[in-house]
This record gives sequence, C-alpha cells and structure tokens, in this order.
Amino acid sequence: MTTRCRIAPSPTGPLHIGTARTALFNYLFARHTGGTFVLRLEDTDKARSTVEFERDIVDGLHWLGLEWDEGPGVAGEPLRGDLGPYRQSERGELYAEAIERLLAQDKAYPCFCTAEERAADRAANPDISGYIGRCANLTEAERDARRTEGRESVVRFRIGQGAVEFDDLVRGHVSIDTAQLGGDLVIARSDGSPLYHFVVVVDDIAMRISHVIRGEDHLSNTPKHVLLFRALGAEPPIFAHLPLILNPDRSKMSKRKSQTAMDTYREQGYITEALVNHLALLGWSSGEDEDLFSLEELEQRFDLARVQPSGAIFDAERLDWLNGQWIRRLPEAELAELALPFLIKAIEAAAAEGHGVRVPSAVDLAPLLPMVTERLPRLDAIGPMLDFVFIEDIEIDPGELVPKRWDAATTATGLAETLRVVEGLGAARFEADELEPPLRILCEARGWKVGDLFMAIRVAVTGRKATPPLFDVLIAIGHDTTVARLKTARELAAASTDED
Repeated sequence: MTTRCRIAPSPTGPLHIGTARTALFNYLFARHTGGTFVLRLEDTDKARSTVEFERDIVDGLHWLGLEWDEGPGVAGEPLRGDLGPYRQSERGELYAEAIERLLAQDKAYPCFCTAEERAADRAANPDISGYIGRCANLTEAERDARRTEGRESVVRFRIGQGAVEFDDLVRGHVSIDTAQLGGDLVIARSDGSPLYHFVVVVDDIAMRISHVIRGEDHLSNTPKHVLLFRALGAEPPIFAHLPLILNPDRSKMSKRKSQTAMDTYREQGYITEALVNHLALLGWSSGEDEDLFSLEELEQRFDLARVQPSGAIFDAERLDWLNGQWIRRLPEAELAELALPFLIKAIEAAAAEGHGVRVPSAVDLAPLLPMVTERLPRLDAIGPMLDFVFIEDIEIDPGELVPKRWDAATTATGLAETLRVVEGLGAARFEADELEPPLRILCEARGWKVGDLFMAIRVAVTGRKATPPLFDVLIAIGHDTTVARLKTARELAAASTDED
C-alpha cells in the first residue's frame, strides 16, 4: 500500500499546538514509509475562516519544517498535487454528487423535522439517545406533502443497527454499538451545504488517503466515518488516534487554560528544532534512553507502533530544557541572527522609557554569546542577560547596590577601591585574569567576603543582581564604561551614607 497521510486544519484560528503535533506525526509517518503528505484546508466555515489564519497555519508548518507534497495555493504558495482542489470550499460539486448518490440508493433521506418536533420526540422517548427516525420511512408522497407545506429539509445518513468495528494502530481493535451514535446523522443542512463528518470522508476517498492519523477526540466520530466510507463504496483507511495533549494537572490543553497557539512559542524564543523534538515526544517514544532528535532523525526512527494510547503531558520545563540543549548546538553565527531580534526588542523597550541606547548588530552580539549560551533556556531570555551592555544610562536601585552584610559606607569604599584597581590597570590590561586577583587580595586585606564586593560591582555596572559571570560582563562593557558606571555607583552609595 502506498502511504498517503493528510493534515486538514480549519483556518478559523491560529495554528494550534495539537494540530502541529498531529501534522508532525502524519509527516513523519509519510516520510518514514516513503509516502505522501497532504495539506487540506477545511474552510467551509465561511463566517470564521480567514486568509490571515490560513497564512498563520502555512507559516507555522513551514517553520516546523513540515513541507507538504500536495496542497492548496495559499497566500502566494504554489498549488501542489493533482487530486485537488485542496480546499473544501472549492469542492462543492463533489459533495453534491455524493449526497445525490446516497439519496438515490436510499442510504440517506430528507428529514423535515422541526426543532420543536425533535424536542417533543426526546421528551416522549427519554430512553432513546438522539434522533428517533421520525422521517426515516416517509413515502415519496409524504415527502412531497411536506415540501408543499414549505418545510425545509436536511439530509440524514442512515446509521443502521449493530456494532461498527475497526482496528486502530494505537488503540487496537475498537467496537462501538451504533446505538451510541445519536441516531441517523445529518450530512447536509437545509441550504444544501454539507457537514464535516460527510465531507471529510468524501475528501479522504477522493484524495486516496490511506492512513488517518488524528487526535483521540475524533475516536467517537470514527464509527460514523467508517459507515460513510462503506456507504460510498470505499474501504475505510487505516486509523491511528493519537493521545490527547494534557496540562500537568491532566486536564485537556485548551485556549482558556493553556498556551496553545504555535506562534506564541516562536515569539517566546523557542527554536524549531526544540519544538519539533518536544512535539514528537508527546505520545511517541523511540524505545531508547534518548531525548534529542532532529527532524531527520525522527523521519528515520518514527513508528506508529511506539505511540502510546494514554494522554501526553505537555511539560513546559522539559521544553525549556530541550530548547536550551538545541540552542547550544547552533553555530554561533546562526544563534546570533536568531537571538538578535529578541535583544533588540529589550533595548527598544528601554529606549521607549527614555534611556539612551545603542542598537546592536549580529556582529556586536556574537562575541557576547559564549558568556550566556549555557544559561539561555529561550531566546527571549537574552534581553535581561545582555541589554545593559547596550543601554547607556542604566538605572541602579540604591537598595540593591548595598550587599546584605554591608552598609552604604562600606559599599562606597568597596566601589572606590575597585575603581582604583580598574583605573590602575588601564584599558590595555583590562582582562579578567588581571582584574580578579587584585580584587580578591583587596577583600582579604579588608576582611570582606568576596561575594559581597562582587555583588556590589555587579549591580554597579549592570543595575542587576543576576547576570552572566562578572568578569565576562566587565570585559563586555569595556574599560571606559566600567569606570564611568563605578563612579556613578560610588557617588550613589556615598550619597546614601550622607543621608544615613
């Protein structure tokens, strides 16, 4: 069998993390088996579907590296494949023909029931779940009479009685009684527009989809789809229902409780390799004691047999760890290009608050990366780690400038002594191995804890208590800026002493 998989998102919102995971698993299975990966847009919800959401979906899939073999032309994208159109909104004639075929074979029928009649039926038959079949056996004359009355009709598909059985690659053999399906299924509205459960089957048949890999939330729909496949004269595809993605409290990931939009993860500084890696591990295991997988490695290793049926916990801390691992694998030049927009954003925020700033380039950033890369969980963390290098007038909180074991007078003295050491070295000898020894000797002579002096210096030159290694920071800032900031901080500490 030639493998043909599809991802069929609705462009009614941004690309969802769950849709991205489903797309990844379909892509990996298609690539692993030498098959075809299809993108299809389920855009029949005219009120909510937008070109902007289409663009977001396409951009997100591109960013993840999930290139499709067949799919629609979207916002400048080329049309790929010859089994289209790949938008449901352009396939109306195909759906209409299939509905007429089911009606002609009496596998479907027009239903004229009003909402009031259906409500009365439910009240009179509380033991029956769903539609009771009031219009299922009308004669043609009875149907004509209702049309004459001006009644509108939907089209219902005959569900029948008995069990629907299928084999699922993740969940094994599944058997569901049709009594649980809510009665005969509406497949077209009164205006003739077809509904999801019908069109998805028609499209899968026409596009020769061999494997339907989707979320567990579709499992209850699958018996309806199996019956529709058979009614339309097609063998159902092979199904694989993926575990739901859950929050740490095991609740379902949703827009209300979770961060679900893919573009939000990009905006926070997660890189492609890390997010792909994390999504792959949401329900799948390699079977080995491994954590890091590139997309190419996943293509080689992926096997639906290793997808677990139980829910997959989305662990943000694990994602941060993976992201840090992949960041450290990036070439310096590539990391500089990726991180630069996040650093510039932080610097522009400082400029908007009235600070003087210098906007860096990737060339400026590259030599600074070695002192932060090991501590970088996400690219957006680079702002607080390095923006003080490019902000000309940093703010110093007098309270933070004074270490816990010191008072303002001791702090002023410590900064004055540090300034004497730095100025004595001059710019030519302003190196870490020249700076650190005399400062440690100073602490020993004065009976100070080294950590106290170094903390005072850190706050003096950066405005922060937490930074990359102190001497790396001083070298990055440079001799003249270090001297200027030490003088400012010394005066601030001295002023606090006078106030005391």
